[in-house]
Amino acid sequence: MTHTGHKRNVIKNHFPLESLFIPQVPRNNYLHLLEEKHRIQLKKFILHRMFLVARISENTETKDISDYYEQLFQSISKHHIGEAVTGLLLIYPTTLLHILESSNDNLLNILSDYVEVKKNKTDYFIQGMKVIVVSHNIPTRIFVQWYTSLINVPVMYLGDVTQSQSLEEVVKEFLKQIHKLAVYIFNTIKVGNKVPDDLHKTVPELLLPEQVIMYLYKSKDFMDPETFINMYNNPIHIISDSEIVWPAPTRF
Repeated sequence: MTHTGHKRNVIKNHFPLESLFIPQVPRNNYLHLLEEKHRIQLKKFILHRMFLVARISENTETKDISDYYEQLFQSISKHHIGEAVTGLLLIYPTTLLHILESSNDNLLNILSDYVEVKKNKTDYFIQGMKVIVVSHNIPTRIFVQWYTSLINVPVMYLGDVTQSQSLEEVVKEFLKQIHKLAVYIFNTIKVGNKVPDDLHKTVPELLLPEQVIMYLYKSKDFMDPETFINMYNNPIHIISDSEIVWPAPTRF
């Protein structure tokens, strides 16, 4: 009896053999969590948002501008893999404001097309385009599709904010107004419908005065597309301490 009891104690104290074959739960790191998050959001590419202003040549048909961009977006979608282009094009009497949301390559292709067309056509209807702001890696779009609207109202604005505010303040107000307008469009315009051309009547308080667009267009603090592309393509040369030799190979 004593020997049997001892034997039972020995067997009881051993680790069960079946537990060696229990599958272990895999542990994910933070990178896997981020990749899973992007997969769930169905984001194949990182999104960016770009704000552009430009001057319109005289005797330009507004339909020509919207048709040009629609054809350009279709061409890009056929020949380049990337996120679809969404945004808003506001066509004023003499200027335009364009907000674009897409992948980095698509935005660069849009700017490159402008540069190439401008070189080959002296009568190009878009002149002096300026890149105002580029927002990188945006979490979500503020426009569900690409909209265009004609702001054809010759209004004289009595209070010129550009005379009393700094450039930084004007840009902040510029972005704030665009965000308010985007929220209005998101809440009132159904997917597939167009933005009406009477925004100046329905929500005049949400529209930027054309004088602000012209002020940003004339400012020398913003880059034109060609300069922007050159800066993007030029590598940043950083000389490390290990690359510095002495004596110098040439005389100072």
